Amino acid sequence: MYFHYDNYPYIAVIGDIRDSRKIENRSEAQKKLQRVLLSVNEKYTEDIASKFTITLGDEFQGLFHSGHRVLQVISEIERALYPKKIRFGIGIGVITTDIDPERALGADGPGYYMARNAVDFLKENENRKQAALADIRLEADGDNDECVAMLNSVLSLMCAIKDSWSERQREIIWDMAEHMDNQTDVAARLGIRQPTVHKSLSKGYYYTYKNASETVERVLGEIRRRDA
Repeated sequence: MYFHYDNYPYIAVIGDIRDSRKIENRSEAQKKLQRVLLSVNEKYTEDIASKFTITLGDEFQGLFHSGHRVLQVISEIERALYPKKIRFGIGIGVITTDIDPERALGADGPGYYMARNAVDFLKENENRKQAALADIRLEADGDNDECVAMLNSVLSLMCAIKDSWSERQREIIWDMAEHMDNQTDVAARLGIRQPTVHKSLSKGYYYTYKNASETVERVLGEIRRRDA
């Protein structure tokens, strides 16, 4: 066990679209965000305790009772909204109020406090123009500092790998990640040769990125409420 809890916490996720005020057609962007969140809510209903909901024009949040697919959901939202960039704060902790399963509004507790702290940290880090930026950060209630530090280091390295991708590498890597099949199938879908796929995956450190993502998912997968 990586995390240590006397109770069974929830996993809160807050997403914040970066530079949202610079988006030219904000109304259309919000409609797209609504469609993406609706799709995620329907697809991952077994993992979600409270459906993803837009809380502000550029911010949304959701609540999980299982950590197994949290990173998968985040990646799906990220791919669907690209090229818009999003900060994601993951908070692990109890929820002290009633939970509305249909929308992630009105609930409160350390789970959401931790997610908010994570988003605020990412914003402050950007403002300080730190060299090692991240787009996903984890905070956890309780005595879990070592595990949290390890996961945040992995998430930062994953962000560094993503930032190194060319647009062609990103297209190929995200197609591979979405369909989870093989290089030949990716090449057929994108109308390119298999060696081109292999080269992009290799130069984009896809398998390193994939292994890191699976490690984070495995650790978060330990968190699951008894009533889930």
